Amino acid sequence: MLTWRCVVTSGNGKVCLVSCSVLKDELQRLVKDGQLDAELVFVSKYFHVDYETLETNLRKVLDVTLKRFCGKVVLVYGDLCLGQNGEMKKLTDEYGITKVNAANCIDCQLGGGGAFFEADPDHNLMFMGPGMIEFFKHMKQKMLEEGVDEVAFAALFSGIKGIVILDSLGNAEECRAELEKSGLGLAILETRTVGLENVRRVVFDAIQHATRTK
Repeated sequence: MLTWRCVVTSGNGKVCLVSCSVLKDELQRLVKDGQLDAELVFVSKYFHVDYETLETNLRKVLDVTLKRFCGKVVLVYGDLCLGQNGEMKKLTDEYGITKVNAANCIDCQLGGGGAFFEADPDHNLMFMGPGMIEFFKHMKQKMLEEGVDEVAFAALFSGIKGIVILDSLGNAEECRAELEKSGLGLAILETRTVGLENVRRVVFDAIQHATRTK
């Protein structure tokens, strides 16, 4: 499923952000509040369960967007979103577009540039904003439907110490309630108020780079 919010108007010259829908709520809020001037195109976060499926659908979106959109196109995906061997860089180089400086969507919410690795040096935390909470709830439901039992699902998180909620939209209590009924079986360790500024700055820097270099 592709989720679009991009009305292409010839000659408007706006930047178009092609983004994983994990950050849909944050980006829509930034545009609504006038903190970002961009058109938005979202690719379903549920493709993230498979790199090949994600790449296939991301290419479809880029092919259409680059043909129809008269302004710059900026990719709001992390370096690792297609794998750990530079696959995302190869894709952006192939299409000649600018990407945000971030390892993944969580890195965007933490400020980009590898902040994610500094925040979790032992790789035993799960950072959860609104979009990621929806993703894991959906993933669990699909796996149960496909015959994966609760024990096997819980084993996927055996090395994880717990969850850190990233409160980007001021709805931390709602996020906590959703996690508690999600059945992920992980302790909520803390809530970090990150707001929208980190995402705004990471995206704005990419837009500035795109408009300077092309």
